[in-house]
Amino acid sequence: MASKPQHLCTDPDELRRIGVLPVTFVAAYAAGTAAWEIGSPQPIILELAERGAFVGRVLDIGCGTGENALELARRGVDITAIDCVEQAVEQARAKARERGVKVDFQVADALRLDRIEATFDTILDSATYHVFSDADRLAYVRGVASRLRFGGMLHLIVFSEAETRPGGPRRVSRAELEAAFGAGWRIRAVEPTRYMVRMFDDGARAWAATIERV
Repeated sequence: MASKPQHLCTDPDELRRIGVLPVTFVAAYAAGTAAWEIGSPQPIILELAERGAFVGRVLDIGCGTGENALELARRGVDITAIDCVEQAVEQARAKARERGVKVDFQVADALRLDRIEATFDTILDSATYHVFSDADRLAYVRGVASRLRFGGMLHLIVFSEAETRPGGPRRVSRAELEAAFGAGWRIRAVEPTRYMVRMFDDGARAWAATIERV
């Protein structure tokens, strides 16, 4: 029997080793099956915006077709948004033109944030961190630290270990967040929330973490 392609792997141990490969996201957008594209901003992002969480210059990592970034821009936020999938970024740019809002959408690798020539006051990660392997998570945290000013906030949304239904990325525990964001960071809050996806009518159980660069 032929083995399952790596980019379709759902085994937690394999995801810990290789993560979700970029080809997975390219294929999902090409097929129109991206489960995280719900056609509107994530409710938790709206809640954070109402709290005034997005201050100064903002970076949205893993923006997809841009619904979160576009909503924040509509509210007057100065925002740059990146994704590794060119098709998703092209769709996001088209939405921005149609809606008359300004977002600096860029095709960029979340693991190569050093290539972005700017620093930010706030960074948003709405369901990107949890797709990485253990090794890539370490690189990601270093990259975020290099782009976030001291005193700036990272707002991180990830599937939590409370989500036991099959499907989606590897879950992240609160203990894992605390271990990943240790020296150089201060975790301000880790709150249970829902991350809306098309495969779960009620959304996936998730964490919304607010983490300060210190």
